[in-house]
Parts: sequence; C-alpha cells; structure tokens
Amino acid sequence: MAIDTAVPGRIGGGARWIITIVSLIATASSFLFINGVAFLIPSLQTERGIALDEAGLLSSMPSWGMVVTLVLWGYVLDRVGERIVMTLGSGLTAAAAYAAATAHSMVATAVYLFLGGMAAASCNTAGGRLVSAWFPPSQRGLAMGVRQTAQPLGIALGALVIPELAERGPGAGLKFTAVACAVAAVASVIGIRNPPRKPRETASAEELASPYRGSLALWRIHAVAGLLMMPQTITVTFMLVWLIKNLHWSVAAAGGLVTLSQLLGALGRIIVGRWSDRIGSRMVPVRIIAFFAAATLFLLAWADQVNSRYQALLMVVISVIAVLDNGLEATAITELAGPFWSGRALGIQNTTQRVMAAAGPP
Repeated sequence: MAIDTAVPGRIGGGARWIITIVSLIATASSFLFINGVAFLIPSLQTERGIALDEAGLLSSMPSWGMVVTLVLWGYVLDRVGERIVMTLGSGLTAAAAYAAATAHSMVATAVYLFLGGMAAASCNTAGGRLVSAWFPPSQRGLAMGVRQTAQPLGIALGALVIPELAERGPGAGLKFTAVACAVAAVASVIGIRNPPRKPRETASAEELASPYRGSLALWRIHAVAGLLMMPQTITVTFMLVWLIKNLHWSVAAAGGLVTLSQLLGALGRIIVGRWSDRIGSRMVPVRIIAFFAAATLFLLAWADQVNSRYQALLMVVISVIAVLDNGLEATAITELAGPFWSGRALGIQNTTQRVMAAAGPP
C-alpha cells in the first residue's frame, strides 16, 4: 500500500507527543465508558438479578450508540477540527455516564448508555486523525500505535477499578467513568491543537474527490477491520465473567488478568505500529495478525471443550492478538482518504467495527 507523503505542520517533536498523549487520554476515557459496562455484569447479576444475556445486551448499548453517530462526527470533524469535537464529545459522555449511574430503572440506564455511546464516538474518530496529521509517514505508525493504546489502557483501567467499585453497586462504577470523561474534556480544551490544513476553497477537485470513487481499497480495509473486531469484543465482554463463573477465580484475580492482557495489548500496538513504519506497509502486519487470531481462537475453543489447564493462558493470548490491528487500519485509512475525507472515512471504519462490537455480546 502506498504511504502518504504529506508533510505535517511544523511544531516541535515534544509538542506533537503532548498532543498525542492528550488524544490518548481522551480516547481512553471514551473506551473506559464504552467497555466499562462489561465489568458491571457480575454486579448487575447479583444486585439486579439480570440474566447474562440481558446484561450482555445492556453492555452493548454504548456500542450501538456509537454506530449512530460515528459518520456524523466524522462529517463535523472534517468541518470544525479535532479540538472542538473531542472537548464536546468528552463532556457529553461524562454527562451521560453520570445520568446512567443515577438512573432508577434499567430502561433509563440503557437509554443513557446509548446516548453516552453517541457522544463517545467523537474521540474515536477525531483522536486518530489528530495524531496521524501531526506526524510524518516515517513516524506515523509508531505515533498511531501509541495513540491506539488508548483502547486497551481504557479497558485495563476499567478492569482494575470498576469491578471493585461495583461491589458497592453498579452506579459507583459508572460514576468513575463520568469523572474520567470530564477530566478528558478539560485536557482536550487545554492540550489539543488542530493541525494546519489547506483551506477547502484552495483545494483542487482531485483533492476534494471521494476516495471511495473508483477504488475498493478503503472498503476492503473496513471489512477486514470489522471482522477482526469480533474476537476483540467477545474477549473484552466476557473474559471477566468467564474467569469468575467457569474457572472460579475471584473478582480481584480475574480483573487483574484482564488488566494484564490489556496492558500487553497496548504494548503490542506500539510494536506493530513501529514495525509498519519500518517495512513501509500497514496491511502486511494486519494479514499476519488475522492468521494468528483465527488460529488462537480455534485453540481456545478446543481448550474450553476439553477443560484444558491452558484455557486462561490462551484467553490472554487471544486478548492481546485481537487488539493489535486497529492502529494499523486507522493509519491506512487516513493515508488513503486524505485530509478532506479522513474524518468521514474513519467514521465509516469505526461504524463497521462498532456494528460488529454491538452484535457480538448478545
């Protein structure tokens, strides 16, 4: 795949990495909210008497909310830039999380979780484009790999904190996500600087043309990213409750293993991002990751069937492999779509992924 050779705006390397860290914080807080409900499932079953399939459906509400607005946020992003989108989105997510925490019925909780997902979609789209635009192609994979650690780090934080808080009730865990998103909103308004871009009025017709016209490259990347989302979603949603119910682990031990797997996944994203810079391709590593993800899933299914002692180890392995590809695909999308379509292209990409994420748990 050809690598975009556009030169980013001229600011110091330190400033670029500060912007990257702020993007990471904002995106991590959004994923803390999106995936945090999964860590409330044991508490929901105990405190509210909800069946596992119903709790899984509730945990998918933020993902369904994201599906509705990802492309819309991408359109807004292409018009007003990253700073406004990430600040507004994080603030609205915080408000929805607090409302869900204080709701008195499960229907109201589900509605607020859905609305929070609609708001959280902002960071998922804007954060990647922000980082990609500030770095040259030779460093872009590494920078996007660092930024893409936001998802596993957000999930790891949720696995470490939310199950313990949820022993006081599900509302305590949701209030924690509200505080995190509020902090992200403040960090975004202070620390984010929009990258310089050519005004639309001076752009050529070729630069403004849809990158989807006459090429299936972007659609193929969307399809691959969506399919590879399924193992990631299943492991994130059910790993904790599977360790507790099937392997009889304590809440603390199960949460610790989930946290470890997400931290390893975060490190892996940085490594594969740098790998893609060195070989000049984003999609070659994705093909290799897809092969090993499929192989490990088959092994895990077999281990669970025969009650193997290696079940927990294989669950960690697939949890790590399943999160490695996201940054590579997002980088490829921004490079192929160009500055005037990257917001919408990332919105379509993330919509495809969230449809799979929302469909997986139920």
